[in-house]
Amino acid sequence: MREKILSIIEKNSRIDLRELAIILGVDETTIVNEMEKMEKEGVICGYHTLIDWEKTDVEKVNALIEVRVTPQRGNGFDSVAERIYKYPEVHAVYLISGGYDLLVTLEGKTLKEVSKFVSEKLSILDPVISTATHFILKKYKDHGTILGKKETDERMQVTP
Repeated sequence: MREKILSIIEKNSRIDLRELAIILGVDETTIVNEMEKMEKEGVICGYHTLIDWEKTDVEKVNALIEVRVTPQRGNGFDSVAERIYKYPEVHAVYLISGGYDLLVTLEGKTLKEVSKFVSEKLSILDPVISTATHFILKKYKDHGTILGKKETDERMQVTP
């Protein structure tokens, strides 16, 4: 049942618990207890809202930064990743395979602000060997949700 609950709330964290119970064929108390248990265990880490910022007046710049580092003796990549994720600008840090070791996602108000973060905070960390910054120009799909859907014409074509 855990997997089913997680699959559903991952797509819609605002689903009514009564509705979730009906979908899964159990009582609401079972759902509440299971959700609380998963929150305490750290399986459910938080609830987030996906916003299409392009539809607002707020200016934001998102970047993906590939980081090559020297792993720390005894800690591997963990201590470096922890130093990086403590910065408030950083949204996520992932250990990845390939030519780089970490993928850092962050948000700033301007390209200059993001570049300044990379050059003045990230690149100067001792274990960091190199970085490659990629700015996100447009999001088409995020967290399984298609953004900026085109309006479809629901009218039926009339032919003579």
